[in-house]
Amino acid sequence: MDVRARVGPGHEVGVDEAMIRRQVHTFYGRVRLDPVLGPIFNAAVDDWDEHLAKLCDFWSSVLLMTGRFKGSPMAAHSRRPEIASEHFPLWLDLFERTARETCPPAAADLFMEKARMIGRSLSLGLAVSRGEIPPLDA
Repeated sequence: MDVRARVGPGHEVGVDEAMIRRQVHTFYGRVRLDPVLGPIFNAAVDDWDEHLAKLCDFWSSVLLMTGRFKGSPMAAHSRRPEIASEHFPLWLDLFERTARETCPPAAADLFMEKARMIGRSLSLGLAVSRGEIPPLDA
């Protein structure tokens, strides 16, 4: 068994758990107040404390490779038919503005690189699951 410590890309640019928490909590505080995104998220999330903890685990796993996140973002998002393709650019814009305010430039760049990749993946996955575009093997 390989017991070497995992070193994620966030370590190189100074990302730590406190920065992840600040980004996640600030961003989703703004999402909850957003006139377009707020109603979608507020209808979907029953316990914001639990959801924020899960999102911190997610970003910790992505940026620091902690492996703490246990979940399926695609499955969770596909259960929400009110999520539409036009919501992803709004989400990314707000996420980037928050990252640029709460993180040093290199860390904000990394957050955004990963957020764009995740956003593309979710957007395409939802479109395929909803039959909006055919799967590649069709």
